Amino acid sequence: MLMIVEQATAVRKEWSSVCDSVVREKPHFIKRTRDELILSSYETMLSLLRGYHFTVSKCKESDGSISLSLHEMDIVVNGTTIELAKEQMGEAILEYAEEYYENFAFYSHAPNRKDHVPYVMKALLLRDGESIGREIVCA
Repeated sequence: MLMIVEQATAVRKEWSSVCDSVVREKPHFIKRTRDELILSSYETMLSLLRGYHFTVSKCKESDGSISLSLHEMDIVVNGTTIELAKEQMGEAILEYAEEYYENFAFYSHAPNRKDHVPYVMKALLLRDGESIGREIVCA
């Protein structure tokens, strides 16, 4: 076992100081019987997910509106402008991420959805559709 892995009983006894350490210093690797966990801060998780991007294809419709199709997940939105479409896509991603999280045991094991985990986590960490919309990249 790695020397950096802490036993859950020791972490439980020092819960407050472990939480302080996670927020101010570094993530902690924890082992409880057969389970292995990582306790991390939001900032560290966002840093780990920095390489994951929400990438869309853009299509200008005959009525002048813009449709966006998300590459990473099956989500399509339509807006009157690219800015509005990105905002709507951000909201749609967040709604999907919240549903996925509520049904995590099911979705994370479904063959067509298990690869969505990092995108779902990133959306949940960004916390709102506007922030997610700013992360959208047009391919």
